Amino acid sequence: MAAVRIGMTMPVMEPDLDAGTLHSWATTIDDGPFSSLCWGERMAFDNPECLTFLGAVAAWTRRVPLVMTVVVPQLHDPVMLAKSLATGDLLSEGRLTVALGVGGRHEDYRAVGADPSTQTMRQLAERAATMKRVWSGEKLTESVLPVGPPPHRKGGPVLHVGTTGPKTIRSAVDWADGIAGVTLDLDAVEQNELFDVARSAWAEAGRPAPHLATSFWFAIGDGDGPRVQVTRHLHHYMNWIPSEFVDAIAPTTGWAGTEAELGRCSAASPTSVPTRYSSSRRVRTPISSDAPPMSSRRSPDRSRKPEMRQLVPDSGTNCRNLCLPTGGRRLPWA
Repeated sequence: MAAVRIGMTMPVMEPDLDAGTLHSWATTIDDGPFSSLCWGERMAFDNPECLTFLGAVAAWTRRVPLVMTVVVPQLHDPVMLAKSLATGDLLSEGRLTVALGVGGRHEDYRAVGADPSTQTMRQLAERAATMKRVWSGEKLTESVLPVGPPPHRKGGPVLHVGTTGPKTIRSAVDWADGIAGVTLDLDAVEQNELFDVARSAWAEAGRPAPHLATSFWFAIGDGDGPRVQVTRHLHHYMNWIPSEFVDAIAPTTGWAGTEAELGRCSAASPTSVPTRYSSSRRVRTPISSDAPPMSSRRSPDRSRKPEMRQLVPDSGTNCRNLCLPTGGRRLPWA
């Protein structure tokens, strides 16, 4: 039975970032026990461009798997996207996993001149197929050489489907190696039902069991501070949603509490989600690769950078994620 693994999301959706903060987060994650370093894509927002950022974190890190938690192929030329991701896979020496999704905002499509009518799983699957052709070394035109470089991992980066529903899961069974979901309210029953859909779909297609991941926001601290952080981040990140709707969901979105409450959760259920959060502030983990033994990792230089929770003081909670690797147990935290 596989164990739950926890990764860390970079604070790319927070305002007022700088290179030093991002570098410090990346190297701290790489030095630590986290199973992955994660970030996603938005266009009409103030986050770093995700493919440029891939090159940076590939250079800044040595151990940790790199997980792009959502990339929307319809916002890119598929051949250029394949080349960029192959380059990232090369630079990271095969540590790259990419979750492909259709996105949730037409404004992102319009920002880059993409057609919102292509926001379909069929269009996504066609682009995924094109990228896999590029990664296989196939020439798509009469060029002298195929589009390179060859990815480090044969066949290209691991691909997941970004999803919140069963129809999306079933439509991706032919090209995806797993799912990358999200839960707002930590409903374990609902999430396990979604995982069961994936297990069944992959089994019916004769494919190996899928990688299973879900994610949620959380904050750790005393008093009302953690819930205030979650709410502040939701208002910043969900800026396309009317404020009154964000206020309505904020009290029950994600998890907020103290380290002592996490300890009580840990004592009550050794496999529950919060037990593995330690004192980290931002978490995301959509990857199943085993981390190397602790003896093989670089020791964190505490004189060089602060603890993770101090890297972006009072900046709000960013992101979140719990991952069940292939063959993992059902979510137990309900």
